[in-house]
Amino acid sequence: MVYSQAKVIAGGLAHIPIVIGLFYFIMTFFNKRAIDYAEANKPKKVEKKVVETKVQVKESSSVSSETKTEAPSKVENTSIDKKPMKKKHADVPVNIYRPKTPFEGTVTGNYSLLKEGAIGRVNHITFDLKESDPFLNYVEGQSIGIMPAGEDANGKPHKLRLYSIASTRHGDDFEGNTVSLCVRQLQYEKDGETINGVCSSYLCDIKPGDKVKITGPVGKEMLLPDEEDANIVMLATGTGIAPMRAYLRRMFEATEKEKNKWNFKGKAWLFMGAPKSANLLYEEDLQRYLENYPDNFKYTKAISREQQNTKGGRMYIQDRVLESANEIFNMIEDEKTHIYLCGLKGMEPGIDEAMTKAAEEKGLNWAELRPQLKKAGRWHVETY
Repeated sequence: MVYSQAKVIAGGLAHIPIVIGLFYFIMTFFNKRAIDYAEANKPKKVEKKVVETKVQVKESSSVSSETKTEAPSKVENTSIDKKPMKKKHADVPVNIYRPKTPFEGTVTGNYSLLKEGAIGRVNHITFDLKESDPFLNYVEGQSIGIMPAGEDANGKPHKLRLYSIASTRHGDDFEGNTVSLCVRQLQYEKDGETINGVCSSYLCDIKPGDKVKITGPVGKEMLLPDEEDANIVMLATGTGIAPMRAYLRRMFEATEKEKNKWNFKGKAWLFMGAPKSANLLYEEDLQRYLENYPDNFKYTKAISREQQNTKGGRMYIQDRVLESANEIFNMIEDEKTHIYLCGLKGMEPGIDEAMTKAAEEKGLNWAELRPQLKKAGRWHVETY
């Protein structure tokens, strides 16, 4: 059969709609497959679930302790409970008097705490608070600010200095109207000249009847726990004993105990560092507590210039911590044990190293344990 050119062209044009329809069908089919594939392989949204982890407390036969903390990465190496929340101490007085409106307290006493042969100068100073309005009340573990009289080299008032309170809320006379400090005169050499600290010298030199500008109280870091059966481990050097003295008076002074609605039943252990025996502070009181409360109070001294550690070097407080590592960490593992560290800032690295070694002997990781104790409100540090 013979087709004309016109018929062939016409026949070809007639198939174009069919080809277009087929092409559209194929494109639609593959587009749908592509969309279905993308949907099937889209990353699914994962809901985050908060899992609360609790580390069990290992019980001890001697003492106990309270804590709240997050679980460590190695649970088997740590035994600190997570339960209790750290208390806010909302009822503790703070900043009753500020630098712009200080209270002028009257000095009622100022005497040396050192014995013959001691190094330096350390005084116990008491101020009368009766005339304060509002009344300057405080609790054990807080600090007050002292504004020394006079001006600096630029003609400006001297800067305020903070000092840990060394008395209980009832004062040294138990009448509730005084506050006491334990102050070491700061001295250092500069260019061959001895420089005396401004505020510490001012305080050591003041006399009964003098007026002193006082601010505060401040601080909630060093407060005692509320539990009567808590255990208190105290690490102090020099005048770092100030808050410890307040704690121990609250715990063991007969008149103080009568006034309190808090009757200490736990164990208190003081580690005290000093260069010489003559530099030990409040020693008579501490010995009396040992005699009267042997089941509740333990006292360990580190006298650097008179005692030697196991390596034949000077005995420091960190050496005593290592010697008592097992007992200390038995206490730390209990639910109601708190540790208080107060003194020169330079003591911290040595204590940290000692605690690391002591923890290792118990199969614990101090790098994990210390932050947990801090978060739980059981590790209290005030250094300067």
